[in-house]
Amino acid sequence: MKKIFLIFILSLSFTNFIFIKVLAKSYKINDVIENSFSVSKNFGIDLPKGEWILVEKYYRDYYDLRFKSYTLARLEKNRLVESIEIGRVHTAAVYEWAVNSALQEILFKDKYDGCYERPEYSILRFYTKGNTHNCFWVRHIDVYSEIFTPEDPDQKNTSRKARRWIKENQIQLPEIMLLSEHSYFSRLKAGYWYTLTYGIDPKILGAPKNKFRTEKSSEYHKYNIENYPKHKKIMNTWASISAKRHKDFEKIINIIDRHKLELDDLFLNENIENEKNSNDISSQIQKLYDLYKNGILSKDEFDKAKKKLLN
Repeated sequence: MKKIFLIFILSLSFTNFIFIKVLAKSYKINDVIENSFSVSKNFGIDLPKGEWILVEKYYRDYYDLRFKSYTLARLEKNRLVESIEIGRVHTAAVYEWAVNSALQEILFKDKYDGCYERPEYSILRFYTKGNTHNCFWVRHIDVYSEIFTPEDPDQKNTSRKARRWIKENQIQLPEIMLLSEHSYFSRLKAGYWYTLTYGIDPKILGAPKNKFRTEKSSEYHKYNIENYPKHKKIMNTWASISAKRHKDFEKIINIIDRHKLELDDLFLNENIENEKNSNDISSQIQKLYDLYKNGILSKDEFDKAKKKLLN
């Protein structure tokens, strides 16, 4: 969603705004965060279990137009396994006509991404009326291409800091990640625009290996997934977990009832149980890794114990 914020700012550039970059006070880059994360007093999330690293943060302010965005990552043995991007724009009554127009362009008319049907989206649900929107979509991405060789030229700019962090810290990337994206804006809720993106390495959910890594050829692509029942089960699990998170997202920001999405058909009891199990397994693996790092377990003992948990 970093790209969305960049386009948002550029879309308003004709008003001659001069944004001043200011460091957010609450968190520092490379801070290790657990349990919860707050963007503001009234907007925060519970974090999945484990240690999360703050990779990026932005705070830009021009009069009453204020923009905050943060990126967090969770690693296992220096491999990216989960990511979160969370942000909030306070538009208040600042240039309402320009803001409303920019949001419509970003969410519904961008040629590369947005709140409309696309081949790479497995799930799309949205409510829109006037300048209000509530959007939720689930997809998969080719991680390397998304970060290093994106089709969208704007994405190249917004992933610059992520590329540097990956290179400097020698981070290993999964070939494919599953994403859920969440966005809400309404003038009836004080003109706040909230965004949230979760990413996960499907291996965390017990997924089989991928034979294909590009976005179009991936087993997770909605045009291919019927041929890969194990991958379909993982995607259904992720869709259920993500739908529950969107409900939590709606609750956290206290959206108006008529703006809420109907997602009950995506909730699967076995998937909710899988979410709990996957979080438990991830936590146990992290504890094993800590024992390995501290020299209590050998590399062979760690690998055997991890394999036993995953099986």
